Amino acid sequence: MTPSRTGSRERYRAQVREEVKQHAWEQIATAGVSALSLNAIAKLVGMSGPALYSYFASRDDLITELIRDAYRSLADTLRAKFDAGADISVLAYAVRDWALHDPQRYFLIYGTPTPGYQAPDDTTAISSEIMSVLIEAFAAQPSPTPATPFDTHLETHSGWAAGHPVPPRTLHQALSFWTRLHGVLSLELAGHFAGMEFDPALLFAAELETLLPH
Repeated sequence: MTPSRTGSRERYRAQVREEVKQHAWEQIATAGVSALSLNAIAKLVGMSGPALYSYFASRDDLITELIRDAYRSLADTLRAKFDAGADISVLAYAVRDWALHDPQRYFLIYGTPTPGYQAPDDTTAISSEIMSVLIEAFAAQPSPTPATPFDTHLETHSGWAAGHPVPPRTLHQALSFWTRLHGVLSLELAGHFAGMEFDPALLFAAELETLLPH
């Protein structure tokens, strides 16, 4: 097969895979990830179920690709912001904007785990890039607050902490930032603030203020 024909086939395959993923996101937005169906998507792209399996070996294979894409999108967004000089506050709002832009993508990686699905290790590696950016951001800031028992725990018991050459206090700050902002975002996106008559954006800002180095 000539290089041009090989290139054309590869481009076609990539286009089909992207079309399948787009239909998958639409299914997830309508009925949730548990309702994801390769056979239904095959009809939408005009091919048989068995033919579609040559592009994605299984439903879990498709979910994995969606998860990788979601993590990669957020990791690249934060890395680009930080490398351009963004501070912690800007990174926080970048996460919020990313989540609000596509809540289903957010919930796929930070919501309830999909029953029966086990993500491969490489997805964890991509998600770790996100935390690495936050650790770098906090490492660049002053840390005047005293150490806590959890900081000591990180220093003496955490193999994860051993892989990051920064003070345990910095790791603790990054973790607190990540968990508390996700708490607000998850509740907001799931509609749990409905009827409380306050602006979730202001709550997000207030929580962020308590997490910033002073």
